[in-house]
Amino acid sequence: MNPTLEVQGLGFSYGEIRLFEEVSFALHPGETRAILGPSGSGKTTLLHLLAGLLALQEGEVLWKGERIRGYSEGALARRRLSYAGLVFQHHYLQAELTALENVLLPGYLAGKVDPAWGHELLARVGLEGRAHLLPQALSGGERQRVAVARALYNRPQLLLADEPTGSLDRRNALRVLELMLGLAAQLDTAVILATHDEQLVAGMEELRLGGP
Repeated sequence: MNPTLEVQGLGFSYGEIRLFEEVSFALHPGETRAILGPSGSGKTTLLHLLAGLLALQEGEVLWKGERIRGYSEGALARRRLSYAGLVFQHHYLQAELTALENVLLPGYLAGKVDPAWGHELLARVGLEGRAHLLPQALSGGERQRVAVARALYNRPQLLLADEPTGSLDRRNALRVLELMLGLAAQLDTAVILATHDEQLVAGMEELRLGGP
């Protein structure tokens, strides 16, 4: 069986600045890997390459054995919508939409709107009573939990999380991380988590950028 994500010899440079080279690994359903490194080491760039949001320079990225380099921009966007979920440091919720409507947004884009599933996801992240509220009525931790539910709405095979707890205090960070990884495990979703916080991901398999 092909891995969910296969990375072969990735390298990337910004002008004369070499961020990383020869990055290779494979990730199977339900597996989690932490990408560690200081600010500027290339963590976000690597995630954008894995998501097909940035053009490859060196190496290949494969989703279930298919090279994403071969997709047109439009075809890759459609494939990403169903295959990969994205969580960022800032929640990027739509201010005019309720928590439930934000969770359902990927469904509208994919033509698969299921309010019952949206409510279930909010319940799983502990927000079953907050579905009707706009983002400004939610705390920072609650907004990020809505963002996690939104990223998993289309039951993606791959979840890419870029410093998803970076703007939260330690208590909320641990809560969001626990919920995100627990829900992804239930869906058998492979997870790549980029962070500078080594304590947060202690015990996870690591890929380290920008130093030993």
